[in-house]
Amino acid sequence: MTPDTQTGQTERFVRTRTHLVIDRPERLEAAADPDFPEEDLDRISQRSPFRDMELTNFPRSLPPREILRKDARLRKYAKGEIVVRAGDYGTSAFHVVSGKVRVVLPPGLPPAALGRREPERKDFFQLLAQLWRNPRFPEVRDAGELAASSVVSNLKGRRTGADAGVFLQDIPRILDEHKSATLGPGDFFGEIAALSRMPRTATVFADGEDVELLEIRWQGLRDLMKYDDTLRKHIDGIYRTHALSSHLQAIPIFRHLTEEQFKLVLKETQFGTYGNYDWSGDYKRLARAGALNPEREEIVVQEGDYPNGIILIRSGFARLSQRFGHGHCTLNYLGAGQHYGLREITHNWLERERSVNFQHSLRVVGYTHTLFVPTAVMEEIVLPSVPVEELMAALFSKAELDKSRGLDSPNADLDAGSKIGSELMEFLTENRLFNGTATMVIDLDRCTRCDDCVRACAAAHENNPRFLRHGPSHGNVMVAQACMHCADPVCMIGCPTGAIHRSSFEGEVVINQSTCIGCQACANNCPYEAIRMVEVRDKKGAFIVDQDMKPIVKATKCDLCVDQMGGPACERACPHGALKRLNMNNLDFFARWLHR
Repeated sequence: MTPDTQTGQTERFVRTRTHLVIDRPERLEAAADPDFPEEDLDRISQRSPFRDMELTNFPRSLPPREILRKDARLRKYAKGEIVVRAGDYGTSAFHVVSGKVRVVLPPGLPPAALGRREPERKDFFQLLAQLWRNPRFPEVRDAGELAASSVVSNLKGRRTGADAGVFLQDIPRILDEHKSATLGPGDFFGEIAALSRMPRTATVFADGEDVELLEIRWQGLRDLMKYDDTLRKHIDGIYRTHALSSHLQAIPIFRHLTEEQFKLVLKETQFGTYGNYDWSGDYKRLARAGALNPEREEIVVQEGDYPNGIILIRSGFARLSQRFGHGHCTLNYLGAGQHYGLREITHNWLERERSVNFQHSLRVVGYTHTLFVPTAVMEEIVLPSVPVEELMAALFSKAELDKSRGLDSPNADLDAGSKIGSELMEFLTENRLFNGTATMVIDLDRCTRCDDCVRACAAAHENNPRFLRHGPSHGNVMVAQACMHCADPVCMIGCPTGAIHRSSFEGEVVINQSTCIGCQACANNCPYEAIRMVEVRDKKGAFIVDQDMKPIVKATKCDLCVDQMGGPACERACPHGALKRLNMNNLDFFARWLHR
């Protein structure tokens, strides 16, 4: 290390004749709270379950105390302050140190109580009025709606930036109208959503003054569970009790089990997480460097291995591929609710003399949370309970069944790669475009660059187009930089006020301009560069600024014309049928659109 004479600090690099040598950055260097007091750390370390952890199970360089120092922070909440909101995506769990928090049980609080604003459908006359009432200036907002005091009637804001928060007002009325449960010192909450990156299932707010919570980042939670069974058993128990049952029951093949059989399957089911939780940042860096490579993806199942169980995708995505030459050819990708391995296990159970191994490899694309049911459980408990028709459907594709019956099936259930082409499949996978449920796809052979789509978007959004008509392309297919309303919306992770959220109409990802504080968290997280930060104006065209004369900045993006009749204006305006909003998880529809 060499001293810096200008700053008085120590430089973290050494120059040689040909290289700049630096210390390799470590995850734990970026502490959740760089000023975590030692006395507070002592106090937390002596609480259960941290005091019950066996120190010898941890590496000497990473004891539980060091994990807490780097991946946890103490936070205090005032009465009525929201800790987590139902529907939000969070990256941390919470441990109640002192005081109580209140969990609002389903059906939960209305959107306005959570800092959200549900869009209202415009009627015919309002749509017609857009032609002459839209403002002349860009990004005009109603200044009154942006004032903190008028965000919503039963919310009040506190703080700014990363620690921004909101309070519930009129708590007695809320408790009278909604069922709730209380959590006290020692309780955990938010751990399942943090580890599996699923939406929060309930709203939790402070029920008293000076509630003290220990917030633990998912990385720290993962490490504490990795080296010691104390916390892992606690979280596994919660998961099995509240979530696992519904996940398995959603799969038809498990619906024929008796209650006793189902309990046995639940007991043997294992959880797994693969890939990088913060995949969007890595993806953007690799994409800019041109270094995206399937070989970097973590393998869940290797082609040719013994089929030791069925893998259920709980959240995220996985690439299904097969050996081709010296590499792999992508056949399909699996998303939440889909599974792999059932066909091989069923075949081996029926044809024990002609067993097969896994026919494909399964690689994680981004971050994926899985459930794993061992082969022994499938053969001894699950498969004997399934009717023959379902077993045949699991064993053979629709095309194979139709062929065996002498039927000609033009809509045969083939793999996705054969329907849209292997090169296009690789393009979709490398660019993570399968994440989109409303992806803007443009046929460049039909597109005349007339910009009618852009003008229609502007007309529907007060003369402000919400997308860019360019983006990654392959052959005649281009995917425009418009919000895809992702199945895994990483843009929602870390929004401090809940301004970016899913609409209750069709699950569109929308932004409440009143509660957006311009922190850029959503724009930085979006891997597709589909969110822009803009300086807003009043109706006279003057920029809106704060008390320090700094411009008020808001996040904007495509809202899928959620308030318009007839759906996305861009799609309706294209005179040549070149533009379509597609769910990239429905590759059959995509293939039909390609070959129309």
